[in-house]
Order: sequence, then C-alpha cells, then structure tokens
Amino acid sequence: MRNRDKPRGNKDKFNKHRINEQITAKEVRLVGEGIDPVIISVKVALETAKKKGLDLVEISPNQDPPIVKIIDYSKFIFEQKKVSKEAKKKQKIINVKEIKMRPAIDTHDFNHKINRAKKFLEKGDKVKFTLMFRGREMTHPDLGFEVMERVKENLEGIAQVEKEPVKEGRNITMFVSSGSSSKK
Repeated sequence: MRNRDKPRGNKDKFNKHRINEQITAKEVRLVGEGIDPVIISVKVALETAKKKGLDLVEISPNQDPPIVKIIDYSKFIFEQKKVSKEAKKKQKIINVKEIKMRPAIDTHDFNHKINRAKKFLEKGDKVKFTLMFRGREMTHPDLGFEVMERVKENLEGIAQVEKEPVKEGRNITMFVSSGSSSKK
C-alpha cells in the first residue's frame, strides 16, 4: 500500500453521519425544532428537507427506526468541531516525572534534584521520587526514609504528598503533586 493510498487518521471523524440519499432505512423517526417526533418514510422526510433547503441527517442509526433530523449539515459539523476544540483547550495533560536518588546522596546533588522537582511541579506535573538501594544499602532502609523526609521538608508549602514513601523491593517510592500540603 503506497503512502497516498493509506486512509487518513481521524480527519473525517465528524463526517460519520449519513445524509440525504445515503440513509438506507425505509422508515425513520423525524425529530427537530418545531417538529413533533413522527415516524415517516425516508422519501417524505427527504422531500420535506428539500422544501426547507436543508439536509436530512441520520443522528442515531442504531435506533429502530433510525432517528433523523432536518438541519444544515455544514453548520452542524462546524458546531461539532467548535465544541471539540473548546474541550481540547480546557484539557490539561498531567505528566509524571521521575527523579531517582540514592540513600547516600550529596547535599549539592540533593538540592539540584529538589530544584528540578520544583520546576516540574510549577508546570503542573506530578513527581515520582525513587530512592534506589544497592548491595549492603538494603540493610539500612531507615537512611532512605530519612532522605524522603528531607524531600518532604524541602517541598513543604509547594507540594503535597499523594502517596507516602513505600518500600517496594530495592526501591522506596513517593508521589508528590503541586499544591500546598494541608493536614487536617
């Protein structure tokens, strides 16, 4: 299959309705503004739509009989696209950023990781702190929990802990999100 022969993604996701002669049912339920819902033949519905200079659009094909509406189809599609654009604008994508540390982390490295976490939180992302143990460090998980407490203290007032530090295998993980930490 050549590139130009491939179907284009979701470009026509709004053109999923059958209109006018594309409607295959014999009888339809006609609904709309100023029209009482009535079951009529497709031919009569098409004639009514043509008299008004509008399109007959199949709104709900899964019903028995299918539901159709007399509307200006291009205006209908425009309104649908407008609504979906507005919904997309208001949508906020939250990413989870991971910061990895070790129990014997140096002060400068620790401060650098905290500053990176603050930048992530300002953008509205969540931060997952992972503290990794190797070898004999496993015998002192308390050192790891102390580092996580330092992280909490440094982010106090900026972020709130979503998931407290938990030891999972060779790691201790903690999730933090933006917002002030207020304990009741």
